[in-house]
Amino acid sequence: MQERSVARQITEAVSSWPGVESGPHRFGGVEFRLGRRELGHLHGDRIADLPFPRRVRDELIAAGRARPHHVLPETGWVTVPIGGEDGVENLIELFRMAYERARGARRTATADAALETETDA
Repeated sequence: MQERSVARQITEAVSSWPGVESGPHRFGGVEFRLGRRELGHLHGDRIADLPFPRRVRDELIAAGRARPHHVLPETGWVTVPIGGEDGVENLIELFRMAYERARGARRTATADAALETETDA
């Protein structure tokens, strides 16, 4: 029996979350979105890139869970090498963090829009 690639394992996990869509990334690989917000993307079985606020990015790097983005090191983006079962678990947890942040932002935007509609009425 052939093992699933780590990219396949991550894609199956992240794509199973409500509202997440996956598709080709403009620089190759597969990206994950919740609405218009990108949760991050995979570059094959090698690395993943995910966006976070700078504070979270700095905490992830300090904890050894990620490193500065391989192209944009001064931004909130991080790069995470993919390797082994621990790497897959860490990466799925990081995608979950990005997902929860995106869901929170959507709830806030929805609540703001509802409040705006109520005050306009």
